[in-house]
Amino acid sequence: MAYPPTATSGVAAPTTPMPAARAMLWVLLLVYILNFLDRQILNILAEPIKAELGLSDTQLGLLAGPAFAVFYAVLGIPIARYADRASTNRVTLISVSLAVWSLMTALCGFVGNFWQLLMARIGVGVGEAGCTPSAHSLIADSVPAERRSSAIAFFGLGVPIGSLLGLIIGGTVNDLYGWRAALWLVGAPGLLLALVVPLLIKEPRSPASRAAAREAERSPDPSAPARQSVASAIREAFSSKAFTWLFIAASVTAFLSYGKGLWTISFFIRSHGLSTTQAGLSMAIALGVAGIIGTWLGGKIADVYGTKDKRHLLTFPAYGMAIAAPILFLGYTVESWQIAVLLLIVPTILNAAYYGPAYACVQGLVRPELRSVAASMVVFGQNLIGLGAGPLAFGMLSDYLQPVAGQESVRWVLYGAAWLGLIPAFFFWRASLLLGKEMKSG
Repeated sequence: MAYPPTATSGVAAPTTPMPAARAMLWVLLLVYILNFLDRQILNILAEPIKAELGLSDTQLGLLAGPAFAVFYAVLGIPIARYADRASTNRVTLISVSLAVWSLMTALCGFVGNFWQLLMARIGVGVGEAGCTPSAHSLIADSVPAERRSSAIAFFGLGVPIGSLLGLIIGGTVNDLYGWRAALWLVGAPGLLLALVVPLLIKEPRSPASRAAAREAERSPDPSAPARQSVASAIREAFSSKAFTWLFIAASVTAFLSYGKGLWTISFFIRSHGLSTTQAGLSMAIALGVAGIIGTWLGGKIADVYGTKDKRHLLTFPAYGMAIAAPILFLGYTVESWQIAVLLLIVPTILNAAYYGPAYACVQGLVRPELRSVAASMVVFGQNLIGLGAGPLAFGMLSDYLQPVAGQESVRWVLYGAAWLGLIPAFFFWRASLLLGKEMKSG
């Protein structure tokens, strides 16, 4: 059984049979789990790395944020434009990217100082730049529009699962064998998976269509319209007000999420006296599972209610984030670490629900030929603003507050972060009001 025809980027329709589409989603999920496992494991290893290499909180924030994010975000746009070309095999692109970031993650375990670790983290960012936009484009070309939110949300489960495994593996292996062994361990599986990804899933663009596209690129028809430039594609995407509001909402969400992701671990270690194993397991079991539930639930609710009214694609993320803010603040104030973990569960569910609906809307707000670029722009904002600035800004503010707050400086930073969650809630709500008018069919 094939999906009904719609226009897509480089294929005539989502012609992927249901079993093949499901297999593709599972493989892409495994890739994305490793993507976030390799990216986020630094969070749980931050304290032992700081102690051995003699780093400041600002340097930790730099390693967790800009060192990765700047190259990831900037390179993501041209790579996404390449992925949108009808001649490109996106499966091969994802496989090569996976091999590069996995190798660089393993190399992080061999460094001897801050600058070596900085360069290795840059390498991880370079490798990961080819994954997310290409995967979103593959999914959009393989599933019908009415299932797109849940399909992208399923892929997005890689975020909480990868982060969860990073906390468990990183914390446990660090306590047993040290932080270097943890980095070696998580880098190895990606190198193996990269070899078999092209055997497990197929590019929806047929070999014949890719060959024809390559021939057209070598010998372009003078009468054919000129290929749209990256700058023109970006301008077209931002001509949609809904896309603009989504970009802002997703970027601020990532700023807070990546900042809290790194410093909440340090908060439980510094303010509550937990070991890396205790902090990793607690965060993984409570917040990792909550993130999985929230990501899955957000996609399902969007598919059910978004088909009736496009506005409801973003209703749950908008109202959920507003509800999460005061509960999150309360979780940072209590003195019992067990109660603190419990209080963070519901906000984590609510804050994770945006992924599938937001990126599904991105795919629906632009022409099929621009899907990878549109996704890469949101990824750009989430990583340059979110990952690039979040951990670093939180770390700098913690250093600034340390003379006054001492050991509790991270807790003070998290107080403010909780209430800043109202900002993306507002912009998701603004975007939802425009979806009925601006969403394209198919």
